Amino acid sequence: MKNKVVLYWFRRDLRLEDNNGLSKALASGYPVLPVFIFDTEILNRLEDKKDRRVDYIHQALSVINEQLQQQQSGLLTFHGTPSAAFTTWMEQYDIQAVYTNRDYEPKAIARDQQIKTLLEAAGISFHSYKDQVIFDQADVLKPDQGAYTVYTPYAKKWRSLLRPEHLQEQQVLPGNFHQTAALTLPGLDQLGFSKTDMNFSKPQLDTELIKNYDKLRDYPAAQGTTHLGIALRFGTISTRQCVSFALAHNEVWLSELIWREFFMQILFHFPRVVHQSFKTQYDFIEWNNNEEEFQLWCTGNTGYPIVDAGMRQLNQTGYMHNRVRMIVASFLCKHLLIDWRWGEAYFAQKLNDYDLSANNGNWQWAAGCGCDAAPYFRIFNPTTQTLKFDKELKYIKTWNPDFEQEIKPPVIRHEVARERALQTYKKALQQTR
Repeated sequence: MKNKVVLYWFRRDLRLEDNNGLSKALASGYPVLPVFIFDTEILNRLEDKKDRRVDYIHQALSVINEQLQQQQSGLLTFHGTPSAAFTTWMEQYDIQAVYTNRDYEPKAIARDQQIKTLLEAAGISFHSYKDQVIFDQADVLKPDQGAYTVYTPYAKKWRSLLRPEHLQEQQVLPGNFHQTAALTLPGLDQLGFSKTDMNFSKPQLDTELIKNYDKLRDYPAAQGTTHLGIALRFGTISTRQCVSFALAHNEVWLSELIWREFFMQILFHFPRVVHQSFKTQYDFIEWNNNEEEFQLWCTGNTGYPIVDAGMRQLNQTGYMHNRVRMIVASFLCKHLLIDWRWGEAYFAQKLNDYDLSANNGNWQWAAGCGCDAAPYFRIFNPTTQTLKFDKELKYIKTWNPDFEQEIKPPVIRHEVARERALQTYKKALQQTR
């Protein structure tokens, strides 16, 4: 006799606490067997086999497995494709249903539809829930029922719809997990990856830091940001918990959390933005796409100290301060006239907290082709940005300490780059009229 169970499928919600889909699974009346798929369709695309994100996920799952073992349960894992995983599990268990939390990326939506079809053919229901956002899909719409494409009215509507029940913790009650002998996770080496310098610890909300977030967040040397990007990306912290905390302590941090949801719903409603400009006329831009200059940008050798510091921080740590992300992105698109998609792809390789919707949205913002009211002629001057946000050069000296000895001519002068960008953008937009 096969055990009757429901499966709970972890993806972007790597925690037991305040987990909506898991809470619903535990209320189903059947023992819940938690599962995770080391998806080879994703892992095989990662070139660096010392990828900190894989290490982070592995460590977070190890914590979950230890917590489950305390309840005489465990985390069942599979290394392969999702369809192979569920086909195998259907042979091993009498699965009554599969529960999970929703994902809004186009590839994830297609994957979930494929699995839903596979399960339903076997008479197994598939249930997905909202968890990584407060409002998803069609929750926040314009009066004409269309999607918002500008942040400010979206945020205003988002705030007007917020109710206490949206922030209520989703109880994960012990006692209804499938009882099993200890289950072990495959080692990183078995997955084809190596240990990194990433150390996972349970994410914490720092009251003093968040209270001062609006005052310090733009100064890269100040350590004034939350560093919760990776926790939100992989769901090791609850979005409901973060929004509740932001409401209590800092409106500016709340606005950043709303930006995150705004870009997610843009990606959901306009999936073409993965490969195309949101404002389609910007796809007529004649990018320079000089590969040598792109390499200078990637390696932090442009001759602009703050740009180079940012890229060196990214390459060494997998992290870059948000203000500096804006500066280096603007520099690539506007100064070097290199297609924003090249920069987006490089960040996708390197960022620990890489999230398609936010990365895509912010790169298009920097390139001027996204869902943003600002005109294309917003071009950051790296020198001016340095004077405003790193006047004492603390950030630059941390990540680009030899910049004074390495005096080299910049890859292009700001005035020349600015004029060239304005003319190139203007020409592209004239073609579409």
